Amino acid sequence: MTGRSIEILLVEDNNDDVELTLHALRQENVANSIHVARDGEEALDFLFCRGSHADRSFESPPRLVLLDLKLPKVDGMEVLERIKADPRTKTIPVVILTSSKEERDLVNGYGLGANSYIQKPVDFEQFRATVKHVGLYWLVVNQAPVAQPLGRGAGQGS
Repeated sequence: MTGRSIEILLVEDNNDDVELTLHALRQENVANSIHVARDGEEALDFLFCRGSHADRSFESPPRLVLLDLKLPKVDGMEVLERIKADPRTKTIPVVILTSSKEERDLVNGYGLGANSYIQKPVDFEQFRATVKHVGLYWLVVNQAPVAQPLGRGAGQGS
């Protein structure tokens, strides 16, 4: 494992779900940083280092994206499609964490490259346990591929 920081991008517009998810992840200390995007456009800006996140670098992408489907501005399926279509972001694990019970969302999500699809439990304790297990699996147990940065300025090192 490298020494780079562990960052999660949580894409969620429901305040209660944001608070529950943050609490569960922080309780387990699975990430150094958790960034919350409240809509799909902000998530894409964060991932693609543009807009208010232009100061970010593709050199340190998030290690995990937790993605709701029903989002303002840009919906979750479009966010997923753009993540998986770009060589700079396609290997980032994306876990759809949604309240949707629609089979077409499940099928479309996997068809677009989601790494996992989880229906949010309604019960508070089940929700916390689910988020905890998701974080531990994707950030501790799972062996992530090495990011392949697209270098524009070869020869630049630290």
